[in-house]
This record gives sequence, C-alpha cells and structure tokens, in this order.
Amino acid sequence: MPSSPLSMRSLSSSLFRSLLFLFMTIFLLYILLFPNPLLRSPVASTSAVPTPAGSGPGATSVRHLLFGIASSARSWPRRRDYLRLWWRPALMRGFVFLDSSVGGGVADDLPPTRVSADASRFPYSFKGGLRSAVRVARIAKELVEAVDGRFAPGDVRWIVLGDDDTVFFPENLAGTLAKYDWERWYYVGGRSEGLQQNMAHSFGMAFGGGGLAISYPLARVLAKVLDSCLVRYAHLYGSDARIFACITELGVGLTYEPGFHQVDLRGDLLGMLSAHPLAPLVSLHHLDNVEPLFPSMNRTMALKHLFEAVNVDPARILQQTVCYDSLKMLTISVSWGYTVQVFEGNQLLPDLLSLQQTFTPWRRNRNIVSGLYIFNTREFPRDPCERPVIFFLESVSFGSDRINSNYSRHVTNDCLQGRRLTKNLQQIRVSSQKLNHEIWQAPRRQCCDVLPSFTDMVLKIDIRKCKDDELIAMQP
Repeated sequence: MPSSPLSMRSLSSSLFRSLLFLFMTIFLLYILLFPNPLLRSPVASTSAVPTPAGSGPGATSVRHLLFGIASSARSWPRRRDYLRLWWRPALMRGFVFLDSSVGGGVADDLPPTRVSADASRFPYSFKGGLRSAVRVARIAKELVEAVDGRFAPGDVRWIVLGDDDTVFFPENLAGTLAKYDWERWYYVGGRSEGLQQNMAHSFGMAFGGGGLAISYPLARVLAKVLDSCLVRYAHLYGSDARIFACITELGVGLTYEPGFHQVDLRGDLLGMLSAHPLAPLVSLHHLDNVEPLFPSMNRTMALKHLFEAVNVDPARILQQTVCYDSLKMLTISVSWGYTVQVFEGNQLLPDLLSLQQTFTPWRRNRNIVSGLYIFNTREFPRDPCERPVIFFLESVSFGSDRINSNYSRHVTNDCLQGRRLTKNLQQIRVSSQKLNHEIWQAPRRQCCDVLPSFTDMVLKIDIRKCKDDELIAMQP
C-alpha cells in the first residue's frame, strides 16, 4: 500500500534532523580537536611575543649559538686565556678569525682558528683608523658561509660576534637570547658606557667589543648583502659600525640588552660591577685596560676567581640585593659573587643603584662630554671614612639546597678608627638559592635579611624572594 504524502514528509523531516545533528556533532569535534588558526587570539598566534627562556625542549641554549671571534696573529697568543675561561668545548661551536696563521696546533679547550679571506679590495677611508675593521666586519659573512647547510634547521639560531678580549657568560647569553623568537630578524647588543662614544658612532649601534648577536635568518641575509655595504661605508671607523649600517639598510633596529658591556672605561670597575642593572651579566670587554677585578690578583687570576661564582650560579652573578639592619643602622649592598658593601646609616635604594664613580672615562680631553656617561653616577668619596666597608668574594660552595658565598674585608688601613659600627666586622656570609633564568621575563630585585650572629666579626645574610607588598627600605 503506498505511503501517504504526510507520512513521507514526516520521515524526510526526521531524517533531515538526524543528519543535521550528526553534522553539527562532527563539526564541533573537529573544532575541538583541530582548532582553526584563524580562530586563535592574536596574542597566541604571533611569534613577536618573546619566547620564555627554558620553556620546553625547544628553548635556546648555548648549543644553538655560533661564535665568530675576531683576533689577529699578534694578539691571539696573549688573549686566548680569556677564551679559555668561558669557552665550553663540548657545548659550543664557532671559530677564531685571524689575519694570518699561527703555530702551536689545535687546542682542545679553544675554538678552531681560521684565516680570514683577503679584504684588500674593499675601500677604507677613515683617517687614523684601522683597515682591519673591514676584515673583522666580514666575519659575519664568512661565519655563515662556513656552516650554512651543514646543520639541521634550528640547530644554529644565533650568530654571536665578539673580540678576543670579550669575556662572555654563556648561560646568561643564551638565557637572554631565549627571550626572543630566533626565526624573526633580531640584532641584539649593548651601547658604550660613554656618552661621547655613542654620539660619535650611534646610540642605535651594538658595540662589537661587548659582543652582539644576530638571529640566524637575519645573518643569512646579511651575509648576502654585506660586501655591497662595505663599499658604501668606507668612511666609518669600526667593524661594528659597518655591520650596524648594513643591518639598518635591511630595516632592522637594535634590540638593546643592558647585560652586554663594552667597558669603554678605565681604572677600577668596582662602581660599575657593584651596581649592575637588573639584567643578567652577558659580557665584559676591555679588561686589559682596567684594574684586576679583585685586589692582590692579576687580571687572569681575578677573572678565574669570578668564574668560580659564575659556574655555581650564572644567573645571579653581580645581581645587586640590598637589605637593612635597623638595629645597628647598617645598609648592606650585595653584588653576588663579587663584593658586599656595608654602609653605616640608612642609604636609600635609588641612591645605591647609581654607579659610584671609581672609574675614569675611556678618553679624557677638554670636551666636557668625554666625562659623561649613559647611566646615573654618584661620587665615590675622597675621604676614606665616608666610603662603605668593602668585602670581596673569598669562596663559594653549593650545599644541598642553598648556595653559600663568603666575602672577606678588604683592609686598607686608612679609616679603622672612624668606623664605630663596623670596626670589628671581618667576614660576610651570604646564603641564597640558585636563580632561575625565567626571572628575566619579568625581573624583580630580590630581598635579603640580616640573620642573628653570635659575634660582631661576622655578618650573615639570607637572600630570598620579596613578598608581594614588601619594600626594600629601612624599616622603623
């Protein structure tokens, strides 16, 4: 018996609803399991947001860095001990570029050497400058050409350029660069400390002695066009100026990181290193032109001593922590792994962040600008009795869950009678936990406490995270 039109319409309507329900179910499952990139939020989909250091197996490490170190046959024999302090043969890749070959064979604890290609065909017209700047600038090109295509994508993420007297702090360098998406174009480095140097060259230039880093995709493009830039910029002084000019023509600006230090200074770096910016220490330069970092040591011994602390807690090295003893009216400024300064009385934190001018300008002349800097400074008192009592690193050790560093008083016998509160103080013991590089995503200075002590010869300090509403100030 044939079906009625009404029953056929009912059947069709029921089948349509069933099919529609099935389609919607499949569509919702697809959206949940395979989200459309177009539906993601703009923040989640853009790679312009810095990638946190240490986030997952793809985080940038020292293994992803390729170093190009500029040297010469003349300077390499006396400067290679600097590289031995920070080079990690099992972890790092790179070359030292020389102007001519040197004897002595290959050292297992140093990067291999290469003789730079002949750059005599390029012009150089800066009066009184060094023509070697052209050769050194081309290291950026020769470094890429030496390795391009030999590694898997992502295996080399940054090229890092420096001089043979540039001392890098590798873990901090990698941690700093890990904040950025290496697949985009980045040009990272620091400025000169001297205002005059920046005015003469550029505030937008990464000064090469302090080291500079170029993301690998940008480095590959730079390698293709660099030679043409060298012809146009014959009038510039240094290699870093030529690289800066060419990267500028590619439309890329400087990403400034305060941990790169050109050290265009002379004299005693105490004032600079004891008030380091709230950023990881990435590099130091020109150490042949300043006093040893620790008293009673030569330059190499002093750097080795500093690296004893670096190797225990690289992220914390030189980080300034300030705490107060309100009972004794003391202000204690810890530059971890280097020095502790004890001031009698209440010193406000903003004042302590200014650099004590223990150093002198790179170039002294009648131009008033030569004595100006790009950071805040304060006078280092001429009267020894008005200066803080200074304690230098003696030893550092790693316990079960704490790091213990000891600092001994630097005795100068110039104001023992004038220090009533600190006259007997001989040693400072600092306890801390290892600092994680993730702190640099949103840096906050840490706090510290003065712990009870049974003798006035020893001061005990405990460094810790600050509480949410805690102020770093003398409490009544």
